[in-house]
Formats: sequence, structure tokens, C-alpha cells
Amino acid sequence: MNIPLIARQLGLLLIVMSASILAVAAWSCLRVMLGDSGESAALRALMTTVALGGLAGAALWFGPPRRSEAIGRREAILLVAMSWFIGAALGALPFRLWPAYGGTEFAGHPFADYVNCYFETMSGLTTTGATVLTDIEALPRSLLLWRALTHWLGGLGIVVLFVAVLPILGVGGKRLFRVEAAGPTPDGVTPRIQETARVLWLIYLGLTVAEIIALRVVGMGWFDSVCHTFATLATGGFSNHNASVAGYRSAGVDLVILVFMVAAGVNFGLYFQLLRRRWKSVVGDPELRCYLGIILIGTIVVAWSVHGQAYNTTTGEAAASDIGSTLRYSAFQVVGVQTTTGFCTADFDQWPFVAKGVMLALMFIGGSAGSTGGGLKVIRCLMAVKIMWAELEHVFKPQVVRPIKIGKVTVDQDLKHSTVVYILGVVVLVFLGAAALMVLERGSSIDATTSVTASIATLNNIGPGLARVGATCNYGWFTAESKWLMSVLMALGRLEVLTVIVLFAPRFWRSD
Repeated sequence: MNIPLIARQLGLLLIVMSASILAVAAWSCLRVMLGDSGESAALRALMTTVALGGLAGAALWFGPPRRSEAIGRREAILLVAMSWFIGAALGALPFRLWPAYGGTEFAGHPFADYVNCYFETMSGLTTTGATVLTDIEALPRSLLLWRALTHWLGGLGIVVLFVAVLPILGVGGKRLFRVEAAGPTPDGVTPRIQETARVLWLIYLGLTVAEIIALRVVGMGWFDSVCHTFATLATGGFSNHNASVAGYRSAGVDLVILVFMVAAGVNFGLYFQLLRRRWKSVVGDPELRCYLGIILIGTIVVAWSVHGQAYNTTTGEAAASDIGSTLRYSAFQVVGVQTTTGFCTADFDQWPFVAKGVMLALMFIGGSAGSTGGGLKVIRCLMAVKIMWAELEHVFKPQVVRPIKIGKVTVDQDLKHSTVVYILGVVVLVFLGAAALMVLERGSSIDATTSVTASIATLNNIGPGLARVGATCNYGWFTAESKWLMSVLMALGRLEVLTVIVLFAPRFWRSD
């Protein structure tokens, strides 16, 4: 294990994150100069974090003795896993230092406790969108911007950004990209992995600019447009308003965010194919068809179930009973959960059993492989269905050996095995997480629905669940131990579970 190399790259991570925080601090400084006194404590918190992160990063970058720069598979796994945990530790500092610099006025704020700050930052970087805050609008705008920026940075992955801009990683960059890329098929869209990462980030940036402009056109202010765009394209769900997107009460805002949530849940490699005018390969992509089909069917079933019962999260009253309003609310919630964005304009916890059952199933499925969405990924679910059907056919036709295909590609035995193992692993972790939450929350009388959906929502990077973690609730009432546990679950989900679990295998650390 090349520990010095890992330490140096972690130092680079801290430097890059410090530079990102410095950009936010510069904007905060401008606001202070324009007379916004509420930004003073936030500016001090941001600048202190920049100084600490920069010093720590420089110490790691220049400190360890140089060895071979080659990144092996084990180094890539460890580096990616540590990047998220250490990145969250640094990113939490502005939140924690803000109440400290603000004095007794903020003594009772949730961010006065570091575990809440870490939970919020891990939720941002992993694009989960779960929050501990009850009064989001009380935060200074610079901290709201940093909170949203954690989503955007985590969307395609800070590590992928490293591969895009740092030739220093060399051939090890491909290993790093494969470990970081979400889903079972993280192959590059171009022959060079560094070029692949650059292309993906350029597409990501292009969609970001497009959504910011679109939201501004439908009436949202520039600041809100930027924050909600960061949350949408990263499939995160952080809003800078207490009522989230529902507070705008705008069909135009809902439609723009809906469209870009769907876009964020698509495999970004398909956008590259579109740029190359390979229309047939995009239209014929089986995962895309399945993804859009699930959204369509889910919307129809939910709309049928909740017609006249789509409760607005702002007023608590039922939405208009016309079919247009029902479809609007149903589609937004289905897409919000399917893509694991977590934005809500209706409290689906108040919906009938059938609608809640659909939402629960969508929490597991998630977005496409190669998207910013979480969950099992559509391609895995599609493969699982085909594997199950093949096994059923084998029961009554044992003499038939039919290959399993996704489109024109035959699924080999190793991929079938890894798909089944991954799905089983997620299911087991969900129930282990739920059981652990019930043990840790003995004094709060937590119910099974809350514990199970909190485990699902954090592991699959969704945000809202049901019951006490529903669309109108938050995670601030959990104990510190539970928040640490759910922070780990968020990282597990973001890094495809096995990438983190393998670190606990003794053989991983052996040199043989």
C-alpha cells in the first residue's frame, strides 16, 4: 500500500476544496463590503477554514517522502473512500465556526454541534439532501451557497474532477475513475480516461448554465437559481428555503426543475453520444428506455392513487382536484425520488398506501448508471429482472440455456454474480442500518417505518423518507450516534457500498 502517495493526493483534495471555499469567501467579502453585516461571522468562518485546509493540504502534499506515483487498485479504493470522509470533515468547518464567531446569538443553533455540521456536509457531498436544519433561511447567504456547492462538487465526484484536470495521476487515473464512477458500467466514453472525465464535466457544466438561465427566465432570482441548479443536477435536493421548491408555488419552476432532474438521472455518456450525433445508440439504449418507462408508469400509478389528495407541503391542504394538478404533483414527486434528488412539492407521507408503496420502490431503484443519481441504478434492476426471469424459465425448461442480454450486449457470469451480490448487500445494509438506528434511538420511541426509510434514504442518497423523516421533516432530532451512522451510510451509498466495505477486510491491507 503506497500510503505516501495517498497522503499526497488527499493533501491535493484539501487544497482543491479550500480553493472552492475561498471562492465562496470572496463572494461573502463582497457582500460585507456592500453592507451586509450578517455575513461577517460567515466570512471569518470561511477564511479560517481556507487557512486550515490549505495548511493541512500543503503539509500532506509536501510532507510524505516521494515514492512511485503509480496508483494501484487498492490505493485507488482507499483514496476515493478517504476523499469523501476527509472532504466532509473540512467542508463542515465553515458551518461549525460560524456560530462560534457569531457569539451567544447562535449558541443554540444546530451547527453549534460538529456532528450536525458533518452530517450536513456529508449529505451535500454525497448528494443525499438530508438536513438537520429547521430554519434554513436563517443561514447567511454565503453558507447557503457553500451548502449548495457541496452538492455540485459531489455530483460527478471530486475525484473525477482530479482525473479531468491532473495528468499527474497518469494511468492510475483510470483506476481512480472506475472506483469513483457510479454504476456497474463505468467505461469511458472516449479512449482516454482523462479526456472522458473532462467531457463529462463539460457536459455537467453546460447543463448547469442551461438550468440557471431557465430558472431565471421562469422568475426565480439569480441566487436561488444557482443554488437550486446545483442541487438539481447533482440530484441532491438542498434548497435555500424552508418550504423548498413548494414555496415558489410556480408551475414554471416545477417544470424546469422536473426536466433537469430527469436529465440528471440519465447516463451522462449518452449526452456524449448525442454530441457525436449517434441518435440510434441513444434512442435504443435499454437502460434509458427502462428509466423513462419507470418514471411514466410510476407517475400514472401515483396520479391514479392520489387524485385530489396531493397535499401541498406549504399549506398542508389538498391540491386542486383537476387531473393537470394531480399529474404535476405526482410527476414531480416520482422524478424527485426516482432520481434521488429529493425535492418535494407535496407531502407523499400523506398519500394512500399504493402511492407510498411506489415511492418506496423508487427509493431503491434510483437513477441510471453513469448519472449523478444514487440507488441501485436502473441497469442493475433491469439485469436482476432478466436474471430472475431466466431462472424461472430454467425451472420449466431445464434443457434451455438462454443467454441474458441487455440490448445487444450479453451479460457474462461475473456481471450477473456481482449484480446479485450488490443488490443483496444493499438490502442487508438497509435492515442492519434500520436495526442500528432503533437501538441508538431507544429513548426517542422511533418507529419501524422511520428507521427503515431513514436507512433507505441515506444509503440510497435520497434524503426524504416516510414518517418522522418524511418530506416535511428533518434529521435534526436524531442522536449524535445515529447521525454518525447515517453519515457512513451516505458515504457507502455514494461509493457503491462495496468500495467502503472492502476496507474492513484484513486481506485488503496485506501486501501479497
